[in-house]
Amino acid sequence: QVQLVESGGGLVQAGGSLRLSCVASGRTFSTVAMGWFRQAPGKEREFVAGMKLTGGNERYVDSVKGRFTISRDNAKNTVYLQMNSLNPEDTAVYYCAASHTPVITIASMIAYWGQGTQVTVSS
Repeated sequence: QVQLVESGGGLVQAGGSLRLSCVASGRTFSTVAMGWFRQAPGKEREFVAGMKLTGGNERYVDSVKGRFTISRDNAKNTVYLQMNSLNPEDTAVYYCAASHTPVITIASMIAYWGQGTQVTVSS
């Protein structure tokens, strides 16, 4: 099993920034890729950003390209999501995700989920 714990959410004004962190513990050697999804009220969970833990292959949903950056610190078993130029449409619960395969963009392929952290962007 792998446990994922997110932190860093909060309330921010439009145009502001937040950095989310996700610390993985347990059988982390079994994970190949990690990333972030989000779910707004009344909407389906959507992929936001992801990457292979060996580096490279960063993927982003079009709506966050140029504003969000995913990064990792393998020594700390931590993945980050730097979110800049936030707008109210980014308001959602953000979930950390880990996969046993390089596929990190499809929710049904995710092996482990964090508990989620709320991000609220006011206008």
